[in-house]
Amino acid sequence: IVVLALLLALGLAAIFFMSDFFERGIREVSLPLRHENIIRQQAADKGVDAALIAAVIYSESRFRDQTSPAGARGLMQITPQTGDEIEKLSGGTSFELQDLSDPDINIRYGTFYLAHLLDIYDGDLVAALAAYNAGPSNAANWGGSNMTIEDIRFPETKAYVKAVLEKQREYRHTYERELGY
Repeated sequence: IVVLALLLALGLAAIFFMSDFFERGIREVSLPLRHENIIRQQAADKGVDAALIAAVIYSESRFRDQTSPAGARGLMQITPQTGDEIEKLSGGTSFELQDLSDPDINIRYGTFYLAHLLDIYDGDLVAALAAYNAGPSNAANWGGSNMTIEDIRFPETKAYVKAVLEKQREYRHTYERELGY
């Protein structure tokens, strides 16, 4: 009976370990999170929700460093023109395009730009995300800080804003501890 109880206990422990292992594996594929230290630090420094930063990274690159056909680079998919604009707005003097492949720099720049857009649109998340995806001039044409998702005229941008807002909720719920909530 002792051996049977021991085997049962070991079996239950193995099942628990494997289910946790598989759950983490599934989460890594369906809702990955990397660079959480940088995300938390930038969220605190720039006053942007950490889950929002993670959701934008997920929506832009799935946490993979890449370059888009339009030339957007890195985790937060920053275009060379936006990188130049961020450097000017932030008072930087040494921006180089290849810097956008560095996760630390890319997340710093992307979070700076998100904070800038949130300021422009009086904290309106829909307008800031629409501007991040389609540009500030399009966001202004769609209503600026009074914009609703339904005001967005580009189907891709409308889907992007919806996806980021959904992923923001998922990141806040799933990675509460990792993102500092």
